[in-house]
Amino acid sequence: MKRLLSLLLASTCLQAAAQQQNMVWIAPTDSLPQILHKAVQVTPTPRQLRWQQLELTAFFHFGINTFTNREWGDGKENPQLFNPSQLDARQWVNTVKAAGIKQVIITAKHHDGFCLWPTTSTKHSVASSPWKNGKGDVVKEVAEACREAGIGFGVYLSPWDMHEPSYGTEAYNTFFVQQLTELLTQYGQIDEVWFDGANGEGPNGKKQVYDFDRWYKVIRKLQPQATIAIMGPDVRWVGTETGHGRTTEWSVVPANHLDPAAVAANSQQDLAFKPAGDMMGDNLGSREKISKAKALVWYPAETDVSIRPGWFYHASEDSLVKTPEQLLDIYFHSVGRNGVLLLNIPPDKRGLIHEQDVKALQQWHQRRNDIFRRNLLSSAQSTLLYSNLLLDKNDSTAYTFDQQQPMQMEWRWRGLQDMNVLLLQEDIRKGQRVENFVLEYLDHDGWKTAATGTTIGYKRLLRFPAVSTSAMRLRITGTRANPVLAEMGIYYDDKQPQHIND
Repeated sequence: MKRLLSLLLASTCLQAAAQQQNMVWIAPTDSLPQILHKAVQVTPTPRQLRWQQLELTAFFHFGINTFTNREWGDGKENPQLFNPSQLDARQWVNTVKAAGIKQVIITAKHHDGFCLWPTTSTKHSVASSPWKNGKGDVVKEVAEACREAGIGFGVYLSPWDMHEPSYGTEAYNTFFVQQLTELLTQYGQIDEVWFDGANGEGPNGKKQVYDFDRWYKVIRKLQPQATIAIMGPDVRWVGTETGHGRTTEWSVVPANHLDPAAVAANSQQDLAFKPAGDMMGDNLGSREKISKAKALVWYPAETDVSIRPGWFYHASEDSLVKTPEQLLDIYFHSVGRNGVLLLNIPPDKRGLIHEQDVKALQQWHQRRNDIFRRNLLSSAQSTLLYSNLLLDKNDSTAYTFDQQQPMQMEWRWRGLQDMNVLLLQEDIRKGQRVENFVLEYLDHDGWKTAATGTTIGYKRLLRFPAVSTSAMRLRITGTRANPVLAEMGIYYDDKQPQHIND
């Protein structure tokens, strides 16, 4: 009874806090229908919605490792090694923007502790390098290039620091806050702060106990609009570095470790928490998972991968840059599986994005443009009265199905149409609802299956063997509440291999 009262108290406090709509409590007495009803009430915060709408973001791994030809430094590198001859942050930013990428993250500090800005916290930085006679600031140049280009800017600050002597003691948390504060106050708006969970030994042989709660509070105070990613409360890691997300990706997942009383006490303060537990399973938000949850939270997945085998630039990998087709496959299995793609594109020793990477990005962008240039549904007749809501390229306008009626729609053309790509989007401002769907096409002897899927979320892309038909229909076969579809598209990719089926 005491636990139930505590949960009800926390739930009441949370409902009163306008900014805390991205989680709900599950009472021990809740039935499965009640839990499903609560699950669809969980929606993204404004910062999470903005992040999801980016779809494509870029990582710039650049630092002392670029000049030592290593992936991980050890903190003993001589800052004199850092000396890019042609560093041009505008070239970096303009290259990724031209590829359709809408936000970048710079490795302000990696595990080696070398800082790309002239911090007052340590001499292990660009201020001790020959680049620009120690007067340079890579973070500043990237931030300014992003503002000029009109795209988002974020920072990665490694919690692990193999150079800093205080690492492994409580003093390091204060040291880290100093570095974090500099980054959050000197470079204008920060749209994302990216932490990983790397935690090894420092110079004294000790490991650090990271004070994430303290760090989150600093970020929320200084840059309240910034998403805190991976080891943070806003965005989680998808679980691999292949660029491929789950075939069933729920943004609403259990948060079973939370203390109701603590959440209630902080409910007016835009609480920052990181849901713990297994975030690596195949299906994090299924009915089975949420039926056993204490709380549910909106916690979407970021899918990261590098355009090269490594994360930092290595000349030996110039011939190993991912091809446009490989990048396209990654796009379908990240953005197309309710995620955001974080693509690493490492600048070289000159301080430029290498020509091979630029070429691959350009061709990848062209392939996407070619595929999605023409939505075949724009020339079809629909059984829906307001089908135009699904074709307006606006994820805030949507068609809501009536669960009391067949949850399906038909589209017909005057002649035959070739097709092999499906796009679906839910209006996630109304939560994530669809559990299963099937796309069918009309053949000479009746309706046949073209593709099947489970979750949709912000965006679902499916490729299937090409069919030629004069009619197709979408049937939603499983849902937690009235489906609210924001967008739908049918496309034909004439370069797609016939055997592909996502």
